[in-house]
Amino acid sequence: MSKKNQSSGQSTIALNKKAKFDYFLTDRYEAGLVLEGWEVKALRAGKAQLTDAHILLKNGEAFMIGGQISPLIQASTHIRPDNTRIRKLLLNRREIDQLVGAVERKGYTVVPTALYWKNGRAKLEIALAQGKKEHDKRATLKERDWARDKQRILRTN
Repeated sequence: MSKKNQSSGQSTIALNKKAKFDYFLTDRYEAGLVLEGWEVKALRAGKAQLTDAHILLKNGEAFMIGGQISPLIQASTHIRPDNTRIRKLLLNRREIDQLVGAVERKGYTVVPTALYWKNGRAKLEIALAQGKKEHDKRATLKERDWARDKQRILRTN
């Protein structure tokens, strides 16, 4: 961990870079996670992955499905760790209502974008997202390539 991250109490555990490529991300929310002890130890070691994760809203609650937290070899022997178990998210009622309204009425989906530490607690950043079409993805790649080329041109001059 760098000093900058330690002083502010935040450090990134995992990012979902695929979400920015596959979706137009709009509103972002910060959610807590209900974790078991072995999961916290694995997160401290950085053994998390969000690429295949998605958020399910059901009965006024939010759950993360498909996010992987790989157990450590030193994990306790009396438990059977399940690295892809469904994890409950901790959000305010108002935030959950906003998410449900956007998903049901406007056709949005909810995707996790980042997993990080904040004041010693694991937090998950989730975002409302609209799916990109194939031509949108190509445009994103084109813009990214142009920005890279522009930086090269400015550096050489």
